Amino acid sequence: MTPPQLAAAPSFDLDRLLTSIDTMAAQKPVAAQIVSVANSDDTSARALADILAADVALASRVMKLANSAYFGMRGRVGTLQFAVTVVGFTTVRTMATVALTDLDDESRLPEDFWRSTTSVALAASLLAPRFGERPQDALCLGLLAQVGVALLHHNDPEGYRELVAEEPTFPGRRAAEVRRYGISGMRLTSVALEQWGFPHGMVAPLSAVDDRSSTDGALLRCAFELAARLTQAGYEPVDVSELTGGQLREDVVGPVLDQVAQDADELRRAMLDS
Repeated sequence: MTPPQLAAAPSFDLDRLLTSIDTMAAQKPVAAQIVSVANSDDTSARALADILAADVALASRVMKLANSAYFGMRGRVGTLQFAVTVVGFTTVRTMATVALTDLDDESRLPEDFWRSTTSVALAASLLAPRFGERPQDALCLGLLAQVGVALLHHNDPEGYRELVAEEPTFPGRRAAEVRRYGISGMRLTSVALEQWGFPHGMVAPLSAVDDRSSTDGALLRCAFELAARLTQAGYEPVDVSELTGGQLREDVVGPVLDQVAQDADELRRAMLDS
């Protein structure tokens, strides 16, 4: 089948796009500082909280997330330092990256971006122990997985909306991104996270998500499958055992889908509302 022909893509320069993110960083110095220092061995919860306090909106989101159902601490987190301890440094860094790349402005994102993103993140977190991963790390990976999608949309909003209309599934969309831009949104995310010094464990799954023979991408691949079932009308499910090389069976999926559907909106509010 001949792939659908979209309007010509605008000139796409990866280096220019990543440089533009550095320009955003100058406009959001607190978020940029957190992204820079959160993985440092000598950064403490108190020091990170002190930096975070200078950005009221971001600090409010960290507090809201710490008090959410996901962390089981509803109403018990009263200080920013305790909130940083509860959610963890990687999560704070993830939230700062969301702010840095304008993912907290839904008007600049593809339709239903956060509905699918929170579904991917929660599914990854709930399934993480079955793949030998930490739930909190998997949550952060899911939250950041579509950073590249947002960047492509920022660069070409009309063309990207057209692309989504033609390719409703996540794998089909990634293939269409490569045809149009020469790179998929997921690969662009991995390039960006690598540039910002995120650990290899968060970068490798992004590059392996479409390689069904790779165990590195199995958790994220399955998380996108579950998100598709919840967010894409008329979606035809793919058996998760096929996607994960037998690491996961369909009989465990039902309760995970129910939990994701229940908690996704609260997670979206925690990530976006000030």
